Amino acid sequence: MLAQELIRHQLDTLPRDYRGGFLRLCAPLETGSFLEWISAQALYPRIYWRARSSDGPEYLALGSIHELASAEEIRRVCTRVRSHPDEGPRYYGGLAFDPCQAGREGFGPCRFILPRIELVRRGGHTTLCLNLWLPERHQDAERQAAAAALMDLREPQPLPPLSRQQWWRHDSPGPDQWRSLVETVTAPHFQAHTPKVVLSRESRLTMSEPVSPWQMLARWADSAPDCFHFGFQFVPEQAFIACSPERLYRREGRHLFTEALAGTIRRSGDEAADAALADELLADGKNRLENRFVHTDILDRLAPLAASTSLGEPRILKLRLLQHLKRDIEAQLRPGVCDWQLLNALHPTPAVGGAPREAALDFIRRHEPHKRGWYAGACGMLSGASAEFAVAIRSAHVTPQTVSLYAGAGIVAGSEPSAEWAELDHKIANVLSLLA
Repeated sequence: MLAQELIRHQLDTLPRDYRGGFLRLCAPLETGSFLEWISAQALYPRIYWRARSSDGPEYLALGSIHELASAEEIRRVCTRVRSHPDEGPRYYGGLAFDPCQAGREGFGPCRFILPRIELVRRGGHTTLCLNLWLPERHQDAERQAAAAALMDLREPQPLPPLSRQQWWRHDSPGPDQWRSLVETVTAPHFQAHTPKVVLSRESRLTMSEPVSPWQMLARWADSAPDCFHFGFQFVPEQAFIACSPERLYRREGRHLFTEALAGTIRRSGDEAADAALADELLADGKNRLENRFVHTDILDRLAPLAASTSLGEPRILKLRLLQHLKRDIEAQLRPGVCDWQLLNALHPTPAVGGAPREAALDFIRRHEPHKRGWYAGACGMLSGASAEFAVAIRSAHVTPQTVSLYAGAGIVAGSEPSAEWAELDHKIANVLSLLA
């Protein structure tokens, strides 16, 4: 691999009196699918991230030279990376939906990785990067570790087709418990203090054959082109993957882009019928109320951090099987605002938690029969120059023999248990169709 040789030459010729700190060595790389590339590697963690827009950046990260596992560590790093130029360190990771119920082992309430190896694709150009964090003195061990990781890189291999197979499904909660939860939330005395709770369901599939998370993500991404695509595999035995339509936020310098994505209706496959369904969604009082809870809360939470904000008009985000009600929000951040403040303010949004936030989270903690883990959490990357996070909906936790799919529905006044249950089924139908 020519790129490896070029980077190894840069490493070997790096002055021995280099003053230390973060260093990224890069070379252009000719490669195709990042998912084929990542699946062939032996180095962990393995992380993949692709932005929602078709021409947006794509990242692949391998190994780790520094990890963050607490809010305080992220705050310190966010303060430090602001001083770096565009090519400063990039951290990849995520936050659980609820740090009190982080769920799956290895993911935890918060985990961010500064990788040893990166692939970066922007504007059709791909770069292989080797990251080092060199101390002021005694740099030999770090240089040797970097060289070993570089030489262990493997050539990508085509991903085999995702085999269709038998599976056995268990829903948590089941239909009866779901009905009871929805009826509790929609009762007038509950609505008086907590007008929205987003209830979720875990559908655990026990598979007849082992499943590769990267094969699954590759097929899923092909059928969900207008979504964020990402996967986190910290150890070989489990992975978290998602094709999420929802951005938490994107930051370019001090300019912030976020959105209120709440309100759902199906697609029919017929253009005229879909247009009529979209009009129905735009006019539907229950869905507009659900969206208003979200954008009002986001604007309120941004107010102390932003010098100015603007709210776009309602529009429709069309996916393969569903349509969502969406309103774009932009803000100019105040000087000194960092990503940890944004994550703390915006996550979780009422689109995945409810309103008011603490009351809804308390109900979810006490009544949902499963732990969400990173489902409905915040997953993405951050650097001094920019950051982008998606809301980890339309996601799955994958082990060799199980696939746990997650879906949620915003419960407000007027929500019907059977209709909301059907919405959950619509939200997992895309990925189910790949496995059956």
